[in-house]
Amino acid sequence: MRALVILPTYNEVGNLGPLVEAITGQGERFHLLIIDDGSPDGTGLLADHLKTQYPGRIEVLHRQGKLGLATAYLAGFQYGIAMGYDYLFEMDADFSHHPRYLPEFISAMKMKGADVVLGSRYVEGGGVAHWPWYRRLISVGGSQYARIVLGLSIRDLTGGFKCFRREVLEAIQLDEIEASGYGFQIEMTYRAVQHGFKVVEIPIIFEDRREGQSKMSASIFTEALWMVAKLRISEQMHRKARLEGDRIRS
Repeated sequence: MRALVILPTYNEVGNLGPLVEAITGQGERFHLLIIDDGSPDGTGLLADHLKTQYPGRIEVLHRQGKLGLATAYLAGFQYGIAMGYDYLFEMDADFSHHPRYLPEFISAMKMKGADVVLGSRYVEGGGVAHWPWYRRLISVGGSQYARIVLGLSIRDLTGGFKCFRREVLEAIQLDEIEASGYGFQIEMTYRAVQHGFKVVEIPIIFEDRREGQSKMSASIFTEALWMVAKLRISEQMHRKARLEGDRIRS
């Protein structure tokens, strides 16, 4: 059993070294794919150096320019599928997602029969540390909005610490994923549910980044709100088309 932790990076030179050490310390089964979007602070050079320090455990993908979180994860998924990894993780590179939880994701996969495991801030035992009230409000409100509109019971739809079985990513049409940012996280989970896969949440404590600046912006949040509505409208249209097709055939 092998697991690939996908780490998109942009200006994370202060976090990357300690984070890689913490991830590799969780066991030999955890490998890393660092995807750097041309960080001007030298993150990409550090990633190449770390690859030589952990032979066989780290690969690095360099991209020209800031191409975004969603496209980085999609590239990571395609790499992981091609390389035959059993489990593929999404994880922030700023220590807001602590590596100590990685084995718990694998345990949930095995013991609870999960296909997707979400690190959840909003189930019992989960939480957020060092966030101002307005950021908590945006996060909780965004998740609740998505739950209501999409008809899902999952409590933390905007979280970005998650693990997929390879089979889930093979079933989802990755080339049809449209969203980025928070919207990407919502869309990936929603499409997994639509394909009939089991999603399980486990509690995590989300901690604010140790170094650098947050990538969160108003445009990312607005895009997520629009993507939720778009997913719902698309599902209603597909359902209507299926019903009309059944009516014609009968």
